[in-house]
Amino acid sequence: MQSTLRLKTILGHLRVNTAYHEQVEKLSQNSCCASAPLIQDKEFRYTRNCSLLSRTEKQFYEDNGYLIVKNLVSEHVLNSCRDHFLDLCNGVCPLQGMFLMKEPSLERQGATGEHLYYKVQDILYDNVFSSYTALPELLDYVQCFTGPNITAVHSMLINKPPDAQENTVHPLHQDLLYFPFRPADLIVGVWTAMEAVDSDNGCLVVVPGSHKNGKLHRHATQQFQTGAFKTFYGIKDMQDTEVVPLHMEKGDTVFLHPLLIHGSGPNRSKRFRKAISCHYAASECEIINVENNTEYKDVARDFEASASKSRGVPFDFATIMKLRCVVVRGSEGFTAL
Repeated sequence: MQSTLRLKTILGHLRVNTAYHEQVEKLSQNSCCASAPLIQDKEFRYTRNCSLLSRTEKQFYEDNGYLIVKNLVSEHVLNSCRDHFLDLCNGVCPLQGMFLMKEPSLERQGATGEHLYYKVQDILYDNVFSSYTALPELLDYVQCFTGPNITAVHSMLINKPPDAQENTVHPLHQDLLYFPFRPADLIVGVWTAMEAVDSDNGCLVVVPGSHKNGKLHRHATQQFQTGAFKTFYGIKDMQDTEVVPLHMEKGDTVFLHPLLIHGSGPNRSKRFRKAISCHYAASECEIINVENNTEYKDVARDFEASASKSRGVPFDFATIMKLRCVVVRGSEGFTAL
């Protein structure tokens, strides 16, 4: 009985946020094409029939698995999200279900605030961060990959502090590892630079075209000087792989296919490297059974252990992902509980 009450309380916190849903509805009303019917583009596999993307852009995404749109997100939105992140780091405002993650090597050095935390995640239900995750200009591009019914499935703001160096590496991986729903072609990752990013402060790196074979590679947790980060999975045996660095300016946004192999380098500069990111899926996607799936075995176990510990009740991987999701445009689908 007590576990049931706890679960109901958690669902209440995660599902009932009137201010948040009012914000999403208000933002959606400002969209230029929120109700535009989209169908599969007959010429391209990985994009929908959307006029917002040029044929050249569609072909680039088709061939490479990523697409950069310059200056898509305004300074106002990004500065608001940055200031809110700093308030969270400094304990000025409550987390309200979000998770702040410390960089262990810097914690041992006595770092505090912005210099200590490398990520805040599960930001979808936050009223400030939703100005990004439900941004109409962003969703107009997202639906070129997902169609008109869009569910946000994972969200975070990533901060690479200076002086952490090799511990800020994110090994080569595929995002589909974290998403137990299909089809993969109706999922897209969105990553926006909150300041100039380059090879010195740890920009994204990609393996162009690696999405095309349709394979989800076997991943394992990676070892760093500070030990194993349970949430940092990397593809096994990916040494000496040629990558392309993505140098981006503030507001530039990259759209990533979930099977694209990518990662990020270390921050060896004296600058910060902040980015805000969200993954979206078509609401028509379906949850898959990962119980006997070798690719998902390790990550599912770690997610379930972490969620059960932090929330006080047991969760399975699929339920965890459903609770993280929110419909940001169109009709609800696979997240209905």
